Amino acid sequence: MAESVDRNANRALRARFDEVYGQYQRLRSGLDELQVKLAELRVTERSDDGQVTATVGARGEVIRVEVDPSVFHDRDARALGRKITTTVHRASAAAVAATQELVAGYLPAGSPSLEVLRTKNFDALLGRADAVLQRGE
Repeated sequence: MAESVDRNANRALRARFDEVYGQYQRLRSGLDELQVKLAELRVTERSDDGQVTATVGARGEVIRVEVDPSVFHDRDARALGRKITTTVHRASAAAVAATQELVAGYLPAGSPSLEVLRTKNFDALLGRADAVLQRGE
């Protein structure tokens, strides 16, 4: 009877190992694709009045800010500054959400790696994306 229990335990362990190894293989094979997608991720937001447009990358870094010429009719530099800041913050928040969603799609459910999403520390994942951007690939 003990031998039967051992065999059943071994089968269960082997099945669990196969499952975890399969998850690892899927994660590993998708990592290059994920890194490219993160390097290419751009999020654009417009101010409520449409006068300011901000585009940011996966980390929320500012890629481009565009200001409609009509904004200069008011000549209110402080209001323009607030409008730009608000628009960039919205774009950055949307980029974080898009990055979290993208990364979550590559992680196994219940993975401790999901902690990356909760802490919002993407440095390890985005290291290669930064290198790709710097090389201009």
